[in-house]
Amino acid sequence: MKQSIASKNRKELENKMTKVFEKDMKTLPAEFRKILVDDLVTAFESRLCVLNRAQLNLKFIMLTEGEVKVETV
Repeated sequence: MKQSIASKNRKELENKMTKVFEKDMKTLPAEFRKILVDDLVTAFESRLCVLNRAQLNLKFIMLTEGEVKVETV
């Protein structure tokens, strides 16, 4: 992946996701929780890259004040 989350930021994101999903993951063994959180962060990072690339390929053209035309480049 060209754009990756810095190690420190990734760890912070893992901690936040662990906290958010704590109740849902409490029945899982600790190792499975670590794997799940890592997968969630990786999926999030991947989705961000896809959306950033998609955004770069869009060209917004303002036709009138209330009308916007979107074209792919």
